[in-house]
Amino acid sequence: MDTYDYVIVGSGAAASVLAARLGEDRSHKVCVLEAGPPDTNPFIRIPAGFMKTIFDPAVTYQYRTEPGEGTAGRQVNVVQGRTVGGGSSVNGMLYVRGQKQDFDAWAAAGNPGWRYAEVLPYFKRTETRHGPGDDRVRGRSGALPVSDYRFDDVLCDAFIKSAEACGVPATPDYNGPVQFGTGRYQTLIHKRRRVSAAEAFLHPAVRRGNVDLRTRALANRIRFEGGKAVGVDYIDGDGRAQTVAATRGVILSAGSINSPKLLQLSGVGPADLLKQYDIPVVHARNSVGDNLRDHYTARHVYRIKDARSLNDVASGAPLLWQIMKYFLGLPSILEIPPGNCFAFAKSRPDLPDADLQLTFAPASMKAGAIGLLDDFPGMTCGIWKHRADSYGSVRITSADPRVQPFINPNYLSDKRDRDGMLAGLRLVRKIFATEPLSRFVVENALPGPGEKSDSELLDFARQYGSGTYHLTGSCRMGPASDSSAVVGPDLRVHGVDNLWVADASVMPTEPSGNTYAPTLMIGEKASDMILGKPPLPAIVL
Repeated sequence: MDTYDYVIVGSGAAASVLAARLGEDRSHKVCVLEAGPPDTNPFIRIPAGFMKTIFDPAVTYQYRTEPGEGTAGRQVNVVQGRTVGGGSSVNGMLYVRGQKQDFDAWAAAGNPGWRYAEVLPYFKRTETRHGPGDDRVRGRSGALPVSDYRFDDVLCDAFIKSAEACGVPATPDYNGPVQFGTGRYQTLIHKRRRVSAAEAFLHPAVRRGNVDLRTRALANRIRFEGGKAVGVDYIDGDGRAQTVAATRGVILSAGSINSPKLLQLSGVGPADLLKQYDIPVVHARNSVGDNLRDHYTARHVYRIKDARSLNDVASGAPLLWQIMKYFLGLPSILEIPPGNCFAFAKSRPDLPDADLQLTFAPASMKAGAIGLLDDFPGMTCGIWKHRADSYGSVRITSADPRVQPFINPNYLSDKRDRDGMLAGLRLVRKIFATEPLSRFVVENALPGPGEKSDSELLDFARQYGSGTYHLTGSCRMGPASDSSAVVGPDLRVHGVDNLWVADASVMPTEPSGNTYAPTLMIGEKASDMILGKPPLPAIVL
């Protein structure tokens, strides 16, 4: 049995940062366990390869939710990364930090040290911002390049101008002090290639020699001695049982499904559930797996005229030409992310900050689905409410780690989410009916032409909507006195020793946007806390 100082379960955004930071001290030996294969799939590096990897079970978990009223009785896909780099190797590459109010709310819920002013230096430490931005809030020397999306397109330009005409102002940097506004997304694409967290952080750490990355290593149990985590059991690629020991501790960074799942498999979770599967109870904590949230999105699809969409060049000879252009270093659709433009908007004008996110793509998607181009040229705009008030749970359904757990985010179960969805869908229709975007519109293909009632729009959202794979909260952060919390503000698991969780599952509430950037920040801050370093000085604007 090999022995390390730290064992990290998972190799995604937070895990990659943690491996890099913990391994900066050459005396530390770190082991990273990744259930999936190495990140050698060529589609991972090509930005438009997202359309392939997101549906590929070789590099993703193709999980499904429980059917529910919010999805019209449907199961919906919940895709999670299952390769080195985790979600950062298969996601949409969009960099969205969220808003000051998100993190201040975390701190106010009993988590000192997580105010915006206190997490801002960790956001900065992670990135090198290539583009405009206030240096008080943007990093210029981090490992991860953050670039502006710059693919010229008449439809994107028209969307931005129409959003402005509808009261959403242009913003030079939505990751700055004010998010409210419209423009083009910032991405983790550099020199026309995806830059995953593994490429920026983990692989350089492995090359230093004191970080051991083990792939096809499915963790199935955390080992405890006297209530202290001392190692991890895993199943290797040949189906053999293996164990690695940890002298300083174990860190779960496996995501909002697999981190609570592994805790439950290891005897930390609801006692009745563990006993049902003959799992010895190490620490009874009913909250493990609760508070699961996800952004729920529905997408308008429009047929267009007098402009080209990605549908026109994504098959046949035009696609071959785009492929040739990409490898010749010329502008190509292969270098663009799945979401091109944004509008961070307000559902009501009296709100102090944006509570809606619109994502625009100059392409029509089949039934509004992610990554499936339709047969006609068009445009798609998805909408979700920033901070989901609906929440559900993750529960194991077997003691076998290869069995998918019960997953139910309870989409649209809270009226506030339904109201936000309605406001967002109506705002999309307003933008598309406004010049200059309206001049390209032939008809609304989804949910269909003509005025729609609230009930019709909600039925459309239930029947055609989906999650955004922004799963959070299932190992919620909070003080030990809070029975709904799983980890403390220091990310230590309540009730046991030498065990931390550092990924999106610790977020008490969802951030205002995509979860990748905040998860990187969590990895940065967690590394300092685990190493006992003083926090970086707060930045008060």
